[in-house]
Amino acid sequence: MKPLRVAMLHLAPVVADVAHNRSLVERGLACAAQMGAQWVITPELFITGYKFAEVIGTDWICPQPDDWMQSFCGQVAECGVTVFLSHPERDPDAGLMYNTVFVIGPDGGIIGRHRKVKALRGPESWSSPGDEITPINCDGTEVGVMICADAYRNDVAGILKDRGAELLVSPASWGPGDCGPLGEWEQRTLDTGLPIMVCNRSGWEADDLDFNEAVSVVALGGKRVLEAFCGEESAVLIFDWDLDSMAPISTEYETARL
Repeated sequence: MKPLRVAMLHLAPVVADVAHNRSLVERGLACAAQMGAQWVITPELFITGYKFAEVIGTDWICPQPDDWMQSFCGQVAECGVTVFLSHPERDPDAGLMYNTVFVIGPDGGIIGRHRKVKALRGPESWSSPGDEITPINCDGTEVGVMICADAYRNDVAGILKDRGAELLVSPASWGPGDCGPLGEWEQRTLDTGLPIMVCNRSGWEADDLDFNEAVSVVALGGKRVLEAFCGEESAVLIFDWDLDSMAPISTEYETARL
């Protein structure tokens, strides 16, 4: 058995309040590390909230790592964990912006990134689609990162599988409702034979975007083996995983409210 302790930061960000949300993830990381987590996963676009561009625009988005990212990487190194951090970035050479997940290693170095391939219209129109789909080696495990809608069909997941991914990690902002998840995560595990760890979020943005019943999920073999929602609060969801068998050790999340 090769145990791995994973924390999902199921956060309730304040839309467009970047300083508040950065402070929230710093507290979440500290709590997760105190609970013994080795991997820490964040939700999609929690730094900004989903509809941030309508409020604060995009001029503030910088090439990464900026000053805050470097400081956060220092905190990651102090904790000695691996973090899957969702944060918008700007590519000054291409003149484009991306909805990106940075993978930060236990020494605080950025060991990889995934730019969302299935960038949506509307609130995500500021973001260009990424064009690289490749696993990231995390502590000896090949991890395929998919951001929310990247998991909607099997095209991204299938490429990750073909390129050697051993498990899938999916930061998401995917609440219930008319366009809510309807078995997509479970289906990806059947299509690829890989488990998936989905870190979702809480909170709400205006009357039409309610994440308070959005679930963070671990799925395997077409079934959800762990799932939880946290209402309006931010929480750290902890579980134990066996990297040898690629199966959960925990039967439920340990939960700490932030």
